[in-house]
Amino acid sequence: MALALTAIKISHFRSHHLLRLRLDQRPVAIHGPNGAGKTNILEAVSMFSPGRGMRRASAAEMTRRPEALGWKLSAEIVAGTQRHEIETWSEGGAARQVRIDDKAASQVALGRLVRMVWLVPSMDRLWIEGPDGRRRFLDRMTMSFEPDHAEAVLTYEKAMRERNRLLREQVRDAHWYLALETQMATAGHRIHVARKAALAALGAAQTEAETAFPAADLELTQTEGALPESEGDLREALAESRFRDLAAGRTLVGPHRSDLYGVYAAKGVPASDCSTGEQKALLVSLILANARALARQVGAPPVLLLDEIAAHLDADRRAALYDEICASGAQAWMTGTGPELFAELGARAQSIALIERDGQSEVVGT
Repeated sequence: MALALTAIKISHFRSHHLLRLRLDQRPVAIHGPNGAGKTNILEAVSMFSPGRGMRRASAAEMTRRPEALGWKLSAEIVAGTQRHEIETWSEGGAARQVRIDDKAASQVALGRLVRMVWLVPSMDRLWIEGPDGRRRFLDRMTMSFEPDHAEAVLTYEKAMRERNRLLREQVRDAHWYLALETQMATAGHRIHVARKAALAALGAAQTEAETAFPAADLELTQTEGALPESEGDLREALAESRFRDLAAGRTLVGPHRSDLYGVYAAKGVPASDCSTGEQKALLVSLILANARALARQVGAPPVLLLDEIAAHLDADRRAALYDEICASGAQAWMTGTGPELFAELGARAQSIALIERDGQSEVVGT
């Protein structure tokens, strides 16, 4: 079963005034000089999945300047034997709206239809920077397996923000906390279970396949101690932590304190201690494992967004990546500065060349 974008229209989005692309289900190689708008296309594609896209930008930040009229994205999606039309847009910086097959839809519904994961240059430092980025990376992969994961994360974060407000205001009446902590325990337990299931699926997909990329042993860790394994235990832990949380002014227990710990399996070396090239290879390995695992689970790999993917990959590993992408059947959207970076793909991919002219991105060849 295939999952692919076969047409896309981008209007007033970032550097693109109006861009229309007709596509088949092959990988997409986008090349052009820096500033030509390559990453902006990938960001537009990322908006056909739940959330704020691969740059985590606000709706207002995405609108084309100087017009600032808002933006609109349309796509035709092939999902197995089904075809769907998706529109998403924002006017005046307002929260974006979604329509699927001409009907208003939620972002969770979007996530059930379009599974998508991405790898962008800012993730190259994923293993050596703070845990926030690693949690987002894990949650994006988890959401590809379980679209409702996004809803659980939003519910948990909303309740936690309200609880943190009470903590900062030094509210001590337990009745104010009970409902919030019940919501956090229910959503938090769902988050933890889904993350662990995703890690198990990724681990199996890495060990069961022959690949040119190194496997990563992954573990979900906690900043302090261990996260309670049941919903009831998490609710009790939140209640017991109130006095400590009051002193800190924030919640110190829960899945928002989890971290993703990775080890280069063949060497037994923590990912944080690996070379830049090894760290990149581990990330690529996880993205490919995600595609393989999802293909087994739902019958199709996700759409892959790989921005400047050739960075830190030598020619042999780059060729191996392209071979694995094509073998998986995934529609991968990839960017690079020149067509030579995609030479190993040959006719297995469709090519798009971009330039920047007078502050506007233009397609000059396909």
